[in-house]
This record gives sequence, structure tokens and C-alpha cells, in this order.
Amino acid sequence: MQKLNFYSYSFRFKNSENKVSIFDEIRKKFIILTPEEWVRQHVVKFLLEEKNYPKSHINVEKVLKVNGLRKRYDVVVYNPDGSIFILVECKAPEIKIAQATFDQIARYNMTLDAQFLMVTNGLDHYFCQMDFENEKYQFLANLPNYTT
Repeated sequence: MQKLNFYSYSFRFKNSENKVSIFDEIRKKFIILTPEEWVRQHVVKFLLEEKNYPKSHINVEKVLKVNGLRKRYDVVVYNPDGSIFILVECKAPEIKIAQATFDQIARYNMTLDAQFLMVTNGLDHYFCQMDFENEKYQFLANLPNYTT
């Protein structure tokens, strides 16, 4: 797999029926390794190891309804009260991050109300803080670290 713009993390892999799978610590199972999954697993490690978020606050690839349509988010980090703190949209490394990507995460966030957004293709990372009052977001240098 392609080298990404993250620290080097340790992963567990499995070969089965000529397909490589990677172990997802959050879902507690092996997932077929696609370019987007490679990015998603790096994001999870980034949140756990660099930002110190507890595993119990992170969820991966769940379905949500946006305007009556079923959509799947990549990664969320919850606040202790169960509200969503961070929403992450992952793309494969060959997918350029464009305005459409931000539009997609903004639509998802109308339902989720996350305070922070992260959009990444593993090579380029964008971090935003929501300003719900003025219906906009402000770009940041990084996401906040976990604090108790």
C-alpha cells in the first residue's frame, strides 16, 4: 500500500483467498484492505495514538440518514455525553480533496452536529471547527487532543 502522510503505525494483516485484510481495532474484525480502508485505519491510529482519544469514543463506518437517504460516515469521535465531537471523511489517496468533499461532510454534519471536521485522502489533511451560529467552518492546523 502507498505511504501516507501519517506517522508509521503498526497494523495486523491477514491473507485469505488472494485478498489482504487489515485488522480494525474499533470494529474488532479484519476488513478487506482497499485504498480508502488504508486511509481510514491510519486515521483511527492517528486519533488513538497522536490525539489520545479513547477507543470507546470512536466509531467507524456506520449508517446515518441524511434527508431520508442512507449514508455511511467513515469515522466519528464522541463526546462523553454521546454527542459527536469529530466527524472524519476519508478518501482514497488517488482522490483529490475538492469542494465536493467538503459539501459531502457538511451535509452529513447537518444531521450529526459535530464540533470538528477532518477530511483526508491520507496525503492531504484538512481540519475545521464548526461555527453553527454563522453556518460556516474555520480551517485549523490540527484537531484538538483528547482532554478528560
